[in-house]
Amino acid sequence: MRILIAGAGEVGTHLAKLLSNEDFDITLIDPDPARLEQASHRLELLAIQANPTSLKDLQEAGVSNTDLFISVTPEESTNLTASILASRLGAKRTLARINNHEYLTPDNMTFFENLGINSMIYPEELAADEIYAAIRYPWARQFIELFNGSLILVGVKVRNGAELVGKYLHELGKDNNKVFHIVAIKRDLETIIPSGNTRVEHGDVVFFTCAPDQISTVRSIAGKRNPTVHKVVIMGASRTALRAIARIPKNINVCLIERNKEKCIKLSSVLPSEVKLYHGDGRDPDLLKEIGLNETDVFIALTENSETNVMACLSAKRYGVFKTVAKEENIDYIHLAYGLDIGTLINKKLITAGHIFRMLLGADSSTVKCLSVANADVAELIAKRDSKVIAKPIKELNLGNNITFGGMVRNGVPMMIDGDTVLEPYDHVAVFCHDISMNQLKDLFN
Repeated sequence: MRILIAGAGEVGTHLAKLLSNEDFDITLIDPDPARLEQASHRLELLAIQANPTSLKDLQEAGVSNTDLFISVTPEESTNLTASILASRLGAKRTLARINNHEYLTPDNMTFFENLGINSMIYPEELAADEIYAAIRYPWARQFIELFNGSLILVGVKVRNGAELVGKYLHELGKDNNKVFHIVAIKRDLETIIPSGNTRVEHGDVVFFTCAPDQISTVRSIAGKRNPTVHKVVIMGASRTALRAIARIPKNINVCLIERNKEKCIKLSSVLPSEVKLYHGDGRDPDLLKEIGLNETDVFIALTENSETNVMACLSAKRYGVFKTVAKEENIDYIHLAYGLDIGTLINKKLITAGHIFRMLLGADSSTVKCLSVANADVAELIAKRDSKVIAKPIKELNLGNNITFGGMVRNGVPMMIDGDTVLEPYDHVAVFCHDISMNQLKDLFN
């Protein structure tokens, strides 16, 4: 498969790295030779200095023979124009990164598809979805709805005193196996796809799949309380922050901190009247006292500086804030940040990568999520009539140690999966995988 990526910034370079690991033929283009040189030193790919909105440059980069064209430059107009041109020049599929949530309405998506843009991604909008989930379920490290909410994937850090800690999975009993399925355990830097002989330890981040009506059961066995969120403080008035504010229920008090005075002036006329806007540094003790951080349930740091976000969350913990969320764009620091007990991390590169992987899996997948906690992926896949995963018990499939089936939806009914489960054609399966390629997943289900 030949993939052409326009934009050698952080997102484009990270995508190129991930996709090159999938054995795809990757070409990366950018008008800035310095960015290209930096990317090509670290990756095995073809790097071409080219303007993605130039017909001549696109043709010379081989866009006519491209299976997937991805434009993820910082400029929305460049991405839209480049994708339209790439489609007209012969690219089979196109994807553009955008900055305007209005483009994602069904009517507008149809309009852009008619222009040749098959898919659009707004990372800030998807990040806002994750922030909203963190506010709704502050006891969870990660909370993802699968198959339109028919199944839930939830990651929880467990500590001594929880019912689960110290137990082997085979001790949980068959009744619990029907209620939830433990699909992975993150222990320090290791991601474990567990067996019945795996023992849960203090400090593990445990990933469960369950039906929506069993969320409270998972929370209870993980030893987590579920406080009601009354107040949220957000540091950094980014696009992600504004999209998150639009989702937060009106009965929750929201305070927004922004250190740029001009930005504050502009925001004062567009923010909802119930949102309190503060000009200042979110690490300033006097400002935090004025805001009432000691009475805050969730603190969210969304500045453009990842280190600032992590430090601000650590400070918020000292004020007794129950849940912290930090934007952390340096993937290499994610495990360090989780080690410091930051509740949830937001990374736009991983959000974008999941969207791209969904396109690579095609019509068989409606969602792929790259899990920052576990360095793993969860995908929604449909078992085809002649696929390798049907007609025999799961325990006879020889899936290996890096993949497990978390649950499924059959005829609209959510079910857990164990070794005796036999998949049927058109079952919708939640697949949790670590360190395997999307091509391997596709091969299993097609």
